[in-house]
This record gives sequence, C-alpha cells and structure tokens, in this order.
Amino acid sequence: MIKLVFCLRRLPEMTREEFQRYWREVHAPLVREAAPLLNIRRYVQSHSVDDPRIAPAVDARGCGVPPYDGVAELWWDSVEDIIAAGATREGRAAGRRLLTDEANFIAAKESALFYVSEHEVVG
Repeated sequence: MIKLVFCLRRLPEMTREEFQRYWREVHAPLVREAAPLLNIRRYVQSHSVDDPRIAPAVDARGCGVPPYDGVAELWWDSVEDIIAAGATREGRAAGRRLLTDEANFIAAKESALFYVSEHEVVG
C-alpha cells in the first residue's frame, strides 16, 4: 500500500467550522465519487480538535509549527495504481475536479502533501 498524507490549512477567510463543514459535506462526496476512477482504496479525514486537557502533549514537545486544520489520508494498492489512474481521460478529469474544489477551502501554499508507506508498530 502507498498512502498520500495531506496536512491541510484552511483559507484565511474561513472559520475552522466552515472549513470542516465544507470539507466533510462538499468535498468528501466528490472524493467518494472520484475514488473508483482514481483507484483510491480508502479515504479518511481527520479534523483538528482543540481541547485544553490534551494541549500539554503539544507543549511538552515544544512544537513550533502552528497546528493544521486537518489531515486527509488516501490509500492505493501501489504507485502503479496511482499512475494508471492518471493515464486515463476519466482519471485526469476526476483529479482536476478535486484539485479545483480544493481551492475553495484549502490554503495550498500553507499545507503539506507527501506520500508514505506505513510501518505498523501497534495495531
């Protein structure tokens, strides 16, 4: 498996609640629809949570980067499956639709996107 991890920051004019609602109610259905065309096996949204009871875990590490508003994770069986999806007209069109919609709620230049392979330690 290969996974895309997309650490998201919202557009500055959006509240966290607006961002999370749009991501969950508007963008998620687009990903669900595009998944077969893009060979996506799994898609998970992780929405940030502010709770002062768990803030000491961040403070103890001295993290200097502001927290992200959320993390999107997408899984494929292989790099070849990602490439194959982009090789079809339908896959490219689906990818463009998602990219276009992302501009409605994601501050891309303040976000991070990378691919990983998982190494499960506790399961």
